[in-house]
Amino acid sequence: CKPKNTIPTVKHGGGRLTLLGVLHKMDGIMTIHCSLFCSPPPISLCVRAQMGDRKVDQNGPMRVLVTGGTGLVGRAIEHVVKEEGGAREGEEWIFLSSKDANLMDMGETRAVFQKHQPTHIIHLAAMVGGLFKNMRANLDFWRNNIYINDNVLQAAHEVDAVRVVSCLSTCIFPDKTTYPIDETMIHNGPPHESNYGYAYAKRMIDVHNRAYHQKHGRCYTAVIPTNVFGPHDNFNIEDGHVLPGLIHKAYIAQKEGSPLVVWGSGTPRRQFIYSLDLAHLFLWVLREYHEVDPIILSVGEEDEVSIKEAAEAVVEALGFKGQVTYDTTKSDGQFKKTASNAKLLQHHPNFTFTPFKQALKQTCDWFVANYDNARK
Repeated sequence: CKPKNTIPTVKHGGGRLTLLGVLHKMDGIMTIHCSLFCSPPPISLCVRAQMGDRKVDQNGPMRVLVTGGTGLVGRAIEHVVKEEGGAREGEEWIFLSSKDANLMDMGETRAVFQKHQPTHIIHLAAMVGGLFKNMRANLDFWRNNIYINDNVLQAAHEVDAVRVVSCLSTCIFPDKTTYPIDETMIHNGPPHESNYGYAYAKRMIDVHNRAYHQKHGRCYTAVIPTNVFGPHDNFNIEDGHVLPGLIHKAYIAQKEGSPLVVWGSGTPRRQFIYSLDLAHLFLWVLREYHEVDPIILSVGEEDEVSIKEAAEAVVEALGFKGQVTYDTTKSDGQFKKTASNAKLLQHHPNFTFTPFKQALKQTCDWFVANYDNARK
């Protein structure tokens, strides 16, 4: 298959990666082999007749390794698995933290994967941060995440893992594009300059997945959630994401009787997804979604809110009675990144999201109750 374009291009505010594929059968493995910039029907369905020397039973109990298992999404998945009965009989779930292995080091990564021998992996570990941390440290975000992702996917391949589901972000999409954005538009142009290091490193997971599928028939994929929030978030005001940062600032302002100062104009718009909703969707992707092509996990376009509306919702959830001001000397970042969840609804039409204000109230209540131990 010869690539149509060796470099993605943008035309009329958007573009489309195309992949020309050909079906191959080698060593009992049926795959669709494609070049990165050439498009199909999705390079999608992975049908593996055997899984190398281990001969993993894809219908048997899973041994799931979750990297970044003590972060926001990892703790939500652990809650769903252990507290809501999300695990199925015979399954084993292992939640890794940075204390278990430095995933930027291939030796440590390989050792922890060899130790646990996972059949399935949810890859959440990453260097993450909010707008202002990204603006300060684009090189660090690029290098550290490239190391982590390369090591995790290679270690997964070496232990013959059946499935890897990695976590991307809507910030990886082009800054100059048409809306709503969808899964075909990832590589259509440069991301916003504020977080290009993180965005390009996360985009490369999609490249990794396609390459492992092309060479080894691996069915590794990625999900693209919109802005995630919930219990166990990082509520650091300087380096955290917008919603947990607002929650923490409003909490302090309430205690001190001072104004709540929102950074920026309040006009940018975001789609927020509750971490527990995302956790349920991760389990569905791991078990039911059989494509290499990534999938956006998001509330609908109609549920997008401005930062001003988000701040007002935080004020309501915490019962804050003080003044709210906007510091327009601070950067707004990307104005919007409205994502389409059409593909999700096509595959999983009956999923119900927790209403934003209800999820935000639960998050605020958790933060207040766990203030001394919350990440901040």
